Amino acid sequence: MPKAQTSTSTPKPLKAAIYARVSTTDQNCDLQLRELREYVARRGWESAGEFVDSGVSGTKASRPALDRLMAAAGRRDFDAVLVYKIDRFGRSVLHLSQQLATLTSYGVRFVSISQAIDTDAANPSSRLMLTILAGVAEFEREIIRERTLSGIRAAKARGKVLGRPRRVFRRDEVIRLRTEGRSWRAIAEELGAPVSTVVDAYRCTEMVARKAASQALETMPGPAVA
Repeated sequence: MPKAQTSTSTPKPLKAAIYARVSTTDQNCDLQLRELREYVARRGWESAGEFVDSGVSGTKASRPALDRLMAAAGRRDFDAVLVYKIDRFGRSVLHLSQQLATLTSYGVRFVSISQAIDTDAANPSSRLMLTILAGVAEFEREIIRERTLSGIRAAKARGKVLGRPRRVFRRDEVIRLRTEGRSWRAIAEELGAPVSTVVDAYRCTEMVARKAASQALETMPGPAVA
């Protein structure tokens, strides 16, 4: 009997997206891009596009190219994200941890080519690195929270009023003007308050009036029984 022929399918090359960033417009990403392109070529991977942020600080969580990159990762347009150094992706440990966790949930690897960082599941050190980053991010969150609370306490001690300024106006005037058929915008302009505040005051006043009327009906004596 003739031997059955076995077909060997060639595995598809990994699709890698390149991300580069510089903080000022007088810098350029040429060095980063050249190294990243060579890294992709040496491994026989397929380039899935380049995402470049120029003149954008790494402390910003939202950046034009980075936002497009994360959206594409969510669609699984590629298998890995490559950066030259980890600080090109983000300088905040909190933000970095959140972004790496998001990529991991998408099944997308993160590779920093100059620092031997790779979150591939086959890499034994990847989970350790993610755990450490998550712990440091939690520590950073607590520091930010404590600084915020300290700032609020200090401001209150100086007598500073926090929050949005209170709008003082007569609620009954809102009812009267609305009953006259005035628009919300006209009422707001006359009373010097935002439209949303005027609408909320009207609804709140109506609710209180309905509740009072309902309670009054409940307390009225019933008809006398002969």
